[in-house]
Amino acid sequence: MKLRLGIPKGSLQESTVQLFARAGFNIYVSSRSYYPTIDDPEIECTLIRAQEMARYVADDAVDAGLTGIDWIEEHRAATGEEVVSVTDLVYSKQSFRKVRWVLAVPEESKYRSPADLEGARISTELVRVTEAYFERLGVDVNVEFSWGATEVKPPDLADAIVEATETGSTLRANHLRIIDTVLESNPQLIANRRAMDDAARREKIENVALLLRAAMEAQGRVGLMLNVLRTDLDAILELLPALQRPTVSPLSDADWVAVSTVLEERDVRELMPRLRAAGGHGIVEYPLNKIVL
Repeated sequence: MKLRLGIPKGSLQESTVQLFARAGFNIYVSSRSYYPTIDDPEIECTLIRAQEMARYVADDAVDAGLTGIDWIEEHRAATGEEVVSVTDLVYSKQSFRKVRWVLAVPEESKYRSPADLEGARISTELVRVTEAYFERLGVDVNVEFSWGATEVKPPDLADAIVEATETGSTLRANHLRIIDTVLESNPQLIANRRAMDDAARREKIENVALLLRAAMEAQGRVGLMLNVLRTDLDAILELLPALQRPTVSPLSDADWVAVSTVLEERDVRELMPRLRAAGGHGIVEYPLNKIVL
């Protein structure tokens, strides 16, 4: 059994490869090949642009792939074809948060709301989703496909744009003002129905999804363990957050216990001195690769 897996080429490529590495899969990408190698004999990878991933998954050119909700919705609006959403994975090119597709206009323009754009020209890569957005609002506009550099088109080549942004900094640098959010998007692992109906492929897809989610859960978290006298245990436990509850284990000395927990890495620098003051000894912080909830 070989699972044919689509890896998004372009802005999500590097962050996707890094996510797979944290999940335990090492993907090696060559600048001269669209077929990366992976250290799993049951998986074959192909680089596919995120914009086209849903189409190739739906057409059974690959069994599964990673792409954003934005391009899944664009494909559905264009063809009516459905793909199976296996799992959400909230990451982007620069961060671990969702991307917004926003409606933006020049800072000095007269447009203050989507309704003001009646009869206007809208430039975007996300044509069909944008058309559906304005149809829901009852606003008649002309949506034009943009081949790139969309943010430089207003005001001469377009009245407004619909563009993806993480921080809004590129829009501000081009003197654009956001007036609404059209869609929030994040990557998903998707598959076609034929692959999900095959027991071996379905199991492999679900196992990959489990490990990717586990890598996402571990992002920004660390493990912490320490030894403490039983008489100080209650004070230590009051300080410790945990995914469930801290684990307390007896030591060879009956007066002492070991405490371990998982917490946000950003909390450690303030928590560690407080744990030491409350009676914690041998405090160890260690990195986490995966957390299965």
